[in-house]
Amino acid sequence: MSTLVLYTNPQSRGRIAHWLMEEIGQPYDTVWLDFGPPMRTQAYLDINPMGKVPALQHGEAIVTETAAICAYMADTFPAAGLIPPPGSPERAAFYRWLFFTAGPIEMATTAKSFGWEVPEGKSGMVGFGKYSRALDTLEKALQPGPFICGDQFTAVDVYVCSALAWGMMMGSVEKRPAFAEYVARLQERPAAMRSNQINNDKMKGA
Repeated sequence: MSTLVLYTNPQSRGRIAHWLMEEIGQPYDTVWLDFGPPMRTQAYLDINPMGKVPALQHGEAIVTETAAICAYMADTFPAAGLIPPPGSPERAAFYRWLFFTAGPIEMATTAKSFGWEVPEGKSGMVGFGKYSRALDTLEKALQPGPFICGDQFTAVDVYVCSALAWGMMMGSVEKRPAFAEYVARLQERPAAMRSNQINNDKMKGA
């Protein structure tokens, strides 16, 4: 067994981590878990007490939360070129937009999905402020291009692209041209296509 083990389900955020694993290019094993009881066994709860996927085991290290998996793997395997150099403006952008997407964008799109309205005058009390402002901010971050950190494709692009693709498909993210172009371009990456094929085959029972 590889020292890298990804616990996932093909209909989960684990697809983001799976794409990242394919970009990293290190050997890894995949443990597929069905929703429900398989994620509630004591053996898995010892790995992720939340009983959710994805989770990554790397030797004795365990990482949960998809954004954390992206950051950990990029940092642990720098030869893959998925994180900018320490101390650079691009490294700052890496952390900034990874956590912006995992925080304000995640909350803004969740609120939209469930019809949660922030009371008038209370936007300063929630992390995303306003839905439109959160999306405007992310769209502006994409404008310099071609990637979030400039000329270098990084693990942040895996995360942001996946969040936008899912949101546009589910209707929680507006289908803005900048978002659609970015997603379409990144989904053509070989690692993205490989991971999608792996997960789609698993869903079909292949």
